[in-house]
Amino acid sequence: MSTESLSISRRRLAMILGLLAMVGPFSIDSIFPAFRVLAHELNVADAAIQQTISIYLLGYALMSLLHGALSDAFGRKPVILFGLATFLAASIGCALAPDLPQLLIYRFIQGLSAGVGLIVGRAIVRDVFDGDDAQRMMSLVSMIFSIAPAIAPIIGGYILTWTHWQGIFWFLAGLTAFMWLVVAVFLPESHAKARRVAIHPVSLSKAYAGMLADRRFRLLAGAGTFLFGALFLYIASAPDYVLLHLGLNETQFGYFFVPTIAGMGIGAFLSGRLAGKTAGIHLVRWGFGICAFAMLCNLGYVAVFPQLLLPWAVIPMSGLAFGIALVFPILTLSLLDLYPHIRGTASSMQAFISLMANAMISGLLVPLVSKTPLLMAAVSLLFVFIAFLYWRAYLRLPHPPVQCPERPAAFEPTDEL
Repeated sequence: MSTESLSISRRRLAMILGLLAMVGPFSIDSIFPAFRVLAHELNVADAAIQQTISIYLLGYALMSLLHGALSDAFGRKPVILFGLATFLAASIGCALAPDLPQLLIYRFIQGLSAGVGLIVGRAIVRDVFDGDDAQRMMSLVSMIFSIAPAIAPIIGGYILTWTHWQGIFWFLAGLTAFMWLVVAVFLPESHAKARRVAIHPVSLSKAYAGMLADRRFRLLAGAGTFLFGALFLYIASAPDYVLLHLGLNETQFGYFFVPTIAGMGIGAFLSGRLAGKTAGIHLVRWGFGICAFAMLCNLGYVAVFPQLLLPWAVIPMSGLAFGIALVFPILTLSLLDLYPHIRGTASSMQAFISLMANAMISGLLVPLVSKTPLLMAAVSLLFVFIAFLYWRAYLRLPHPPVQCPERPAAFEPTDEL
């Protein structure tokens, strides 16, 4: 039976897309416990090891401009499979790297391919679902995806106690091989050949230029970028936050990540349950309010108590993640619906903007503020405030209705397992 004639259950689709979205967080969070070991064994400063995150995000951001456009031209599934194969090869290269320069090269290649599942996966959701169904699926994928940042540093920490740091990259290689097989066997093609758009550098550049010139796109992308940046500041600072400020060891990153990601998972679950029952604009308003309250509490706590203690130091992170999970499905779907015929390209541009910001946060901002909890709290609160201003500006614009193309009959989701 050909791929085009297959159907797939909603749960199975959500599981596959959630697994694909896990590649990025696992690539970042699983190596946090190994930062000190890497610095010692490679004979470099701690700040140099931070560049393994920045160079990865740079590659992620640059290639994110092409993942979606390639999937618009050649189909979703072939692009995902090629991206996973590239990530697998790069993970093996990282495991075999003898020094920091070679490790950085392979981390850059990892970044080039790591975003394919998340970016193309968003386009798949919008290929297949409309309206409230799309919000529910996006939320369900977010719930599954949220497991990765919680367990990745825990797995990385225990791998480090059992073997050397290279073992973390061998684990990533094995996980990627498993994902490749799952996609190859179970994921149908959602973007029919009749709907594909030929990729051309000039037309692609014009499409991206048009998006950047579109104030609605800029405001939605900016809102999402700054809001997630408030949380990513803490994620990228996790080695200092967990080991230095909380005084924990390499196997205890879960004390920070599990409550944080639990908040995101609960928020994603609630967003899915409220789809069709509560207007998206209300969910966004509640989400921003929760994020602002959480970061105000965080700022107050670190200002009054210079010695951070569990659980008080991580409860605000959980609240921030919960609020973000309420906001993000609405922001993402609103942005993709601006360009219904090139959703993959729009998803790529959104990812590029967000990832470039995250690369700058990791490479430039984290070294400046990660040693001082009060500075981290203030910057995070500022990011939430800026994101809200972007959203308010977006709401003041006229919003013409978007006519979404009908769902391709070749890919019909079912409720069965």
